[in-house]
Amino acid sequence: MAADSEPESEVFEITDFTTASEWERFISKIEEVLNDWKLIGNSLGKPLEKGIFTSGTWEEKSDEISFADFKFSITHHYLVQEFPDKEGKDEVLEDVIPQSMQDLLCMNNDFPPRAHCLVRWYGLREFVVIAPAANNDAVLSESKCNLLLSSVSVALGNTGCQVPLFVQIHQKWRRMYVGECQGPGVRTDFEMVHLRKVPNQYTHLSGLLDIFKSKIGCTLTPLPPVSIAIRFTYVLQDWQQYFWPQQPPDIDALVGGEVGGLEFGKLPFGACEDPISELHLATTWPHLTEGIIVDNDVYSDLDPIQAPHWSVRVRKADNPQCLLGDFVTEFFKICRRKESTDEILGRSTFEEEGREAADITHALSKLTEPAPVPIHKLSVSNMVHTAKKKIQKQRGVEESPLNNDVLNTILLFLFPDAASEKLLDGTYSTDHSNPPLESEEYNLYNQFKSAPSDSLTYKLALCLCMINFYHGGLKGVAHLWQEFVLEMRFRWENNFLIPGLASGPPDLRCCLLHQKLQMLNCCIERKKARDEGRKTSPSDNVTNTYSGDAGKSGDQLGPDNLKDMDKEKGEVGKSWDSWSDSEEEFFECLSDTEELKGNGQESGKKGGPKEMASLKPEGRLHQHGKLNLLHNGEPLYIPVTQEPAPMTEDLLEEQSEVLAKLGTSAEGAHLRARMQSACLLSDMESFKAANPGCFLEDFVRWYSPRDYIEEEVIDEKGNMVLKGELSARMKIPSNMWVEAWETAKPIPARRQRRLFDDTREAEKVLHYLAVQKPADLARHLLPCVIHAAVLKVKEEESLENISSVKKIIKQIISHSSKVLHFPNPEDKKLEEIIHQITNVEAIIARARSLKAKFGTEKCEQEEEKEDLERFVSCLLEQPEVLVVGAGRGHAGRIIHKLFVNAQRLTESSDEVTK
Repeated sequence: MAADSEPESEVFEITDFTTASEWERFISKIEEVLNDWKLIGNSLGKPLEKGIFTSGTWEEKSDEISFADFKFSITHHYLVQEFPDKEGKDEVLEDVIPQSMQDLLCMNNDFPPRAHCLVRWYGLREFVVIAPAANNDAVLSESKCNLLLSSVSVALGNTGCQVPLFVQIHQKWRRMYVGECQGPGVRTDFEMVHLRKVPNQYTHLSGLLDIFKSKIGCTLTPLPPVSIAIRFTYVLQDWQQYFWPQQPPDIDALVGGEVGGLEFGKLPFGACEDPISELHLATTWPHLTEGIIVDNDVYSDLDPIQAPHWSVRVRKADNPQCLLGDFVTEFFKICRRKESTDEILGRSTFEEEGREAADITHALSKLTEPAPVPIHKLSVSNMVHTAKKKIQKQRGVEESPLNNDVLNTILLFLFPDAASEKLLDGTYSTDHSNPPLESEEYNLYNQFKSAPSDSLTYKLALCLCMINFYHGGLKGVAHLWQEFVLEMRFRWENNFLIPGLASGPPDLRCCLLHQKLQMLNCCIERKKARDEGRKTSPSDNVTNTYSGDAGKSGDQLGPDNLKDMDKEKGEVGKSWDSWSDSEEEFFECLSDTEELKGNGQESGKKGGPKEMASLKPEGRLHQHGKLNLLHNGEPLYIPVTQEPAPMTEDLLEEQSEVLAKLGTSAEGAHLRARMQSACLLSDMESFKAANPGCFLEDFVRWYSPRDYIEEEVIDEKGNMVLKGELSARMKIPSNMWVEAWETAKPIPARRQRRLFDDTREAEKVLHYLAVQKPADLARHLLPCVIHAAVLKVKEEESLENISSVKKIIKQIISHSSKVLHFPNPEDKKLEEIIHQITNVEAIIARARSLKAKFGTEKCEQEEEKEDLERFVSCLLEQPEVLVVGAGRGHAGRIIHKLFVNAQRLTESSDEVTK
């Protein structure tokens, strides 16, 4: 309390004169970073090997420091090196010239072709750079430059760091640095100057030596001889004497039929401009001593032709326009469009002509008309113009996106069977120019989830690409797609199989659009077989579920189960008793009601095996050969069964969602079991019809042998006999198999309700195709386009044999496999794949450009040709290539000739200008 009462006059002010200024804080931060990076003291590494600056690994680490509110980045650049012993790195040596000063004197790595500019100028293996953090900031005033240099000098002195420290001044594009390196009793200053014009006295060696000697400030007289390395660089930019060999595709010839429709299946390739912009020739004299050579304003011994070392590098054109890359990129752009086909083309082209006049009476009368007779030959020209007339009717002939010639050529390419007389028998020719079916190229579609390279889907993707690029863009794509959908409906209605699709159920390894087309083909096969009542030999008849042949196509089915092959897998509300009844609009079968009664259909439901044994057997495929019925010893016959309904991946996903939504309750599980067992019930009915008087045990012995367990037991007479019984899972109360067996009726496959409603499924597919927007279509077909582009790149690379390109193609395939297997790949990832393909195309184009310029094909001697090809290959893969034999070698003479020709052209053009 006493202290509180003391007068204020005793409180005095303390002035702290130790407060650090902004400059001192900045120096302290530099020292802190140098300490953190352990750049204190002098640690000597191994002497530099020749070429290590280019072949070695450079690393860098950065931090941020600030001077007041101005931010700088400080970066440590260093060559990664192995130290011979662990202690060697940490051992601090006193009174030794710093490592960087020794590197300055080393001549093993003069003129490295690829390195930081400070490495090229000074030959340093390690240095630190302080530069403004923002790209647009710059240290311009001389006072600020001096302040930074002073900061660097103080920090180096305080820490004992012997690594050179540079400060970047002026705009970054000028690459101006000032710096300092300190050692025990020695200091090196790094200074630079930029001149708009070099004074004449410094354009030759003797003048430069004068500057060098004056800067050294050495007191010794006479000075020891100076070691010199000299390089002259010549740049060739004029390639006028060599035309660029890439020719654009001849579209007129393509449409006119001179080239032929198959050109629609080929992708363009190559750069539209020369992908090599400059050739740099460096003539080098690596180790000279002052006095050996004369170079002044009067005379020079430095003749580039006589230089002992020649090295060449090429400068590549920035993003050269490449045909394949543009082709794929333009197609990819469609994916971002929002318009529907109708919005692009106007009113829907699917409207029938004269629809305005149609009324309900016409619709009803149409039902009573006889079915149309299938035409014998598809007329592409007639078929094509149906939608085209409607488009032209609304907008005028000249506005139609695709002209007849282009459209007819494409459709004949896509549907070669249209011009064939063999259309009725369902056969069609295939293009045998594709790779073998087991080859790696062919099977790429598995990895890309695209389509086989000989399929209709693949060809359609290429045709749409070409239409988009050359014939009408988005409108042309929409027009061709509508014609394609019309063709699909035409084939469905007239029972014409779609060419270029493998038979059988949809291949889930392919894109969804390909699966949809395969599904439509399955429908056409079933409908065609049913309409024609085609007969096949019993050996070709259908599916044995146990043997694993459940995936056969309708082509291979017998007449019984081809008759009515469509049964919905899920009608949740039906009881077992009504599960086989047909309530479908399109159920087409013989009127067998009386026959069913005559065969005792009711007894299958109410009576036992004895009553069933009196039935007449139906729908037998063939005898099993080994098994007999348990109760009467009659041979067991394998029945003709229906195939399971083919499914596309979206239908499978939809079905799995429905099953999942049923939940885990007992009722839900029961419904799920019934939905999944439609095929099982069909097979039970077929089995009962083929084997009157059979038991469930008989069915299980054929259908699922593992569920019928046989054991050897001793009977009453003491004989060893086989005794069989159902497995434990078959004896579970209310077992699904038992319940289905009790309600199954003896109905052969041909009179059962179809597991697969081809009519409904076909209409669903046709509707799916009709509502696809061009953007949706492009998304579906982009994997096929990327697949085709990769095949094209592989084909072109095989002609050039570039090892680096082979590696990149493998990376593209690996990357694409991961990206394209996702349902909706990200646009950014797709762009990366397209960019990689374009890069490979540019590399191959560069190889061809260099081969043309160096005339590798003109070499008469095989050895010279191999050397030149090796030289060209190195130019593509290495930053700088040494010319064997310098100016006197084969490559050197060609390079000399290139420069001479370019000089002549320049001189002649100058004379013309004068």
